[in-house]
Amino acid sequence: MAHSHRVVYQSGGLPLALKVLGSSLSGKSIAVWESALNKLEAIPNNEILKKIRISFDSLQDDHDRSLFLHIACFFIGMDTYVISRILDDCGFYTTVAIQNLIDRCLVTIDENNKVEMHNMIRDMGRGIVRLESEDPGKRSRLWHHKDSFKVLTENTGTKTIEGLALNTYTHPEVDIPSRSSNELVGLETNAFARMHKLRLLQLGPVQLNGCYEEFPKGLRWLCWLEFPLDSLPCNFPLERLVVLEICYGSLRQVWKGTKYLPSLKILNLSHSNALIETPDFSHIPNLERLILKDCESLVDVHESIGNLERLIYWNMEDCKNIRKLPKNMCMLKALETLIISGCSNLNELPMEMRKMESLKMFQADRVPIHRLLTTNEVNLWPRKTPEICWVSYLPRTIVDLSLSDCNLSDGDFPRDFGQLSSLRRLDLSWNPISGLPECIRGVSRLDQLSFYSCWRLKSLVRLPRVVKRLILSCCSSLEKVSFQSIYLPESIRISGNRSLVEVEYGYKLELLEKVDAEMINLLGLSNLESTKTIMMATIYDANAHGTEEKMCPSPILGLYQYGIFSTFLPGNEVPGQFSHKTAGSSISFTLPLLPNLMIRGLNIFAVYSESNNDSPNKINVNYRIFPYPIITEVSNKSKGVKWIYGPTFFGVPGDGQDAIWLSHWKFGNQLESGNEVTVSLFTISELQVKECGVQLAYEQEQEQEENMMNSQHNNNNKTDTFYPHVIGGDLSSFEVRPGTYFLCRLPIGLTSTIIDMDVRASVLSNYLIRGSLQITDKEEEQQSDYTLAAQGSSNSNNRGGRGWKVLNLIIAAVFFLSVPLVARSSLLRPKKRHSTRSP
Repeated sequence: MAHSHRVVYQSGGLPLALKVLGSSLSGKSIAVWESALNKLEAIPNNEILKKIRISFDSLQDDHDRSLFLHIACFFIGMDTYVISRILDDCGFYTTVAIQNLIDRCLVTIDENNKVEMHNMIRDMGRGIVRLESEDPGKRSRLWHHKDSFKVLTENTGTKTIEGLALNTYTHPEVDIPSRSSNELVGLETNAFARMHKLRLLQLGPVQLNGCYEEFPKGLRWLCWLEFPLDSLPCNFPLERLVVLEICYGSLRQVWKGTKYLPSLKILNLSHSNALIETPDFSHIPNLERLILKDCESLVDVHESIGNLERLIYWNMEDCKNIRKLPKNMCMLKALETLIISGCSNLNELPMEMRKMESLKMFQADRVPIHRLLTTNEVNLWPRKTPEICWVSYLPRTIVDLSLSDCNLSDGDFPRDFGQLSSLRRLDLSWNPISGLPECIRGVSRLDQLSFYSCWRLKSLVRLPRVVKRLILSCCSSLEKVSFQSIYLPESIRISGNRSLVEVEYGYKLELLEKVDAEMINLLGLSNLESTKTIMMATIYDANAHGTEEKMCPSPILGLYQYGIFSTFLPGNEVPGQFSHKTAGSSISFTLPLLPNLMIRGLNIFAVYSESNNDSPNKINVNYRIFPYPIITEVSNKSKGVKWIYGPTFFGVPGDGQDAIWLSHWKFGNQLESGNEVTVSLFTISELQVKECGVQLAYEQEQEQEENMMNSQHNNNNKTDTFYPHVIGGDLSSFEVRPGTYFLCRLPIGLTSTIIDMDVRASVLSNYLIRGSLQITDKEEEQQSDYTLAAQGSSNSNNRGGRGWKVLNLIIAAVFFLSVPLVARSSLLRPKKRHSTRSP
């Protein structure tokens, strides 16, 4: 414990330093901790980069350290696959080295498999390179535009240089006297002549003048943006290249004739708008990735592509003028990903495509799918059924199928997807379908299913089981969703659906006049004016977009969710009778002993408004982490049981106005005479509870009044799946610790992690230590949609050992020092954000 406190103190409380130092000391002996702490104490507090460098120095060998410096200077934000291909050929064991860097918290891998690095760690790495020499030409790596430009213009490069980057477009502040708005930067090829160890070169946009005979022959990576020539020079040394990226350039043909490039594994010619044809691939036997994205003039793909036995990835997105692909593409036995999205003039795909047994991902967004059969095949197989049109040419191995914005309507789907037995991810976004295609109901197991922005979609009935993510955002006509299984997806995205009133096992909304008579009577709503309206919002819309238009005036609605009925009313005149009331947000009472009456449940009300000051029961937690503006906790202290609930929909009080949350909790046998009960309400900092109250509801009252109520209202919800005896039934899936039940769905990233309001912020750190909750700055910036997340049981990783326990304390310190628990103000004073088309 004493050692951990010393680490926190010596790191100056900086979260990054705590994280990096903690990871480097995890599992080490006390002697190692002592040595590291003594080293820390010798470094002044204001030199934090030197403290972070301890983790760098702890790397086991020079290879790992050198690879770290390569990433810090050139490869941040790049795909790990590309980095591995480049650096493996430079003599590194990239995969294991990157894992070592991850273990030291020096790099991370994001959800798109790209390498990321904290800016401070990046600066530490680049600072190490700067210390190699005051002369930039004698350093191993040049990444800064000014240093690179100085070395190239003054011809001071040496054999020490292994990598160089010069991008005058990204850094227009480079002081180049000859530069004008229409003139490329001119450099001489002989400036590279002495860089015999140059392996990594990134340029753009520049013009190289001269002969390439003395150009470095050992280049492994060449990235040249806005390449100025119509083809690569004949004497350009390409033989050792592993990755060639010539994008946004003037290429009309890549090179003249044929080239023998045995080492080339990745060829990226994206955004070469003048490119008419691909090169001859006959002498590029090891090519693994071919990227031709947005080559809008491309009309021909060379037939030799069929000979690429190792090609696994082929991207032709937005090649709008391509009309057909070579028939021998079906010989690509290793191809796993084929992307033809946006190839709007493509009208032929060979039927033999179904024999491509390695193909796992097929993306054909924005493509007229019905024209994809060749003319001969259409004549041989008349279009009698939709299966012949587009499903029958897909191989059984397809795992990920994307058909977004393909103008697919209800009649364009086959009877079943039986042959696509491996299908796990299906994207039908932006298609004019009105209901769930029958073929999808037969799919046995999907990990992800998307109907994003299917504007005509009205209902999804009996959805098949989707394990991970169901995307239904911005389906403006969608009203109802039901499932074949009680096992819901881990997350359901439903933002932007103002018409959606029913999600099976999730919630159901209905107009108050349609609510069953029993509930109307229990809450004293019989005389409520039907003309009343209230501003309503949902946690998904408020979180996803934060825009004022997501809150709109609504008639009074009833919300059924997890056995709890809620309604929100404007004003502060609470209907019905409440025997227990208090000014504030918490009330305690003892259940009376009434032998002839059995307690059915509790009626609970809260009057709340906007707030400009603090009150005792504030949830001072980031709104993305905990999105519920108002929640209720019912605690049966006699039994040691708590139930916590936050409504999916809620009323928003206007300026200077109040709103009422009125709810009925059906407890069954969970409440008994003599029990001590406390009801507490918690809000985000923008709201305050002015008054709350509780009224007991008894079974005898229900039986005496049932006949009278049935004559006035439709009692049609007694068997409703959204309003069973949930609290009195099986709550195991909602239990977050013994006796504590959280009756809410949480946003994505917080599955199986629940907030107990008794220990609000401290519990967050507790779950962080247990590995259930991970929050990063990047997640905060990128999270643009919110989800229903299923609560499944999870077991914390038990790593044991004194070193790990100390590391846990350090991580807890990181959390409290780096994540200020401040609620968002976007709920009531939202800021406009630009929406994006993709889900």
